[in-house]
This record gives sequence, structure tokens and C-alpha cells, in this order.
Amino acid sequence: MNKKQEKGEKKLQKLMGKRNHRISFMLNDIELNAIERHLKKYKITNKSNWFRQTILTEIWQRMDEDYPMLFKKNEMR
Repeated sequence: MNKKQEKGEKKLQKLMGKRNHRISFMLNDIELNAIERHLKKYKITNKSNWFRQTILTEIWQRMDEDYPMLFKKNEMR
């Protein structure tokens, strides 16, 4: 890795900040098995990162879709 990449990664880590808030939730056996199969199939080793990316991607997509617009979709066509 070159110095430019290292600087970029350090900037990104600084922007993201330290994670201080823990969230936990319960799954039933079927849900857990489905997740475990998915992680194994796609060789995902970092579960926390996968959960974080999956959940936040969904949230950001919905935020983008729900963003207030000046005109309705059918008016823009």
C-alpha cells in the first residue's frame, strides 16, 4: 500500500469515528441458519461489518427514496 492510500484510509477512519453504541437483537433458528448459510456461501468473515453495511445500505436507500422533492415523479416526466 502506498502512502497516498494510507492517508486516505486514515482520513476515512477519522470521518467515521469510533463506534461507541452497541445494538443487539434476537433471531429465531431459521433466521440464524439463513444468515449463517449466506455468510458461508459468500465467504464473509466479519459479521459485524456485514450487518452494519446491510442495514445502513437499506436505510440510506430508503432515505434517498423518501427525500422530499419539489415535484412529484409523474410531474417530472
